[in-house]
Amino acid sequence: MTSVTVSPKYQVVIPKEVRDSMGIVSGQKMQILSYQNRIELIPIRPMKKMRGFLKGIDTSVKRDKDRV
Repeated sequence: MTSVTVSPKYQVVIPKEVRDSMGIVSGQKMQILSYQNRIELIPIRPMKKMRGFLKGIDTSVKRDKDRV
C-alpha cells in the first residue's frame, strides 16, 4: 500500500503506479467524495471515450407477471 503526504495547501500527489494503471493524465478532472470515513477520487471520462463501453450487456429484465 502506497502512502502520500498532504501538503500545507492540502494537496496530494497521486503515485505514478496508480496514475498509469488508471490512465490518469495531467489536467484531467476528478470527482471526489467522502464515503464511510474515506476519500474516493473518481476520474471523469470524456463522453467520446464512453461510447460503446456497455456493448454486449444483457438488457433483458425479468418482470413480475402482473407488470407490463
